[in-house]
Amino acid sequence: MRLVTLMLAVSALASPAAAHDHCTVPQDQRRPATALRAELTAKGWTVGKIELEEGCYEVRGEDQTGLSVEVLFDPVSFQEIGRDD
Repeated sequence: MRLVTLMLAVSALASPAAAHDHCTVPQDQRRPATALRAELTAKGWTVGKIELEEGCYEVRGEDQTGLSVEVLFDPVSFQEIGRDD
């Protein structure tokens, strides 16, 4: 049980650092948040809010299954890089 708790704590600490590493692109290279909204909406998401969080796009809304989510996306590729569920 302690090992599981330790692994969860380490992964939680590593996530923000990993997100920060992925989101260090200059502003002129970022794709617009409206394009991310359109892409997610086409996949069945309900997008409530998109904010810039340490250079990444943080999306709050509901995914295609209806689950309420907060997800970080790379601002260039729109690849999902982390969740805060």
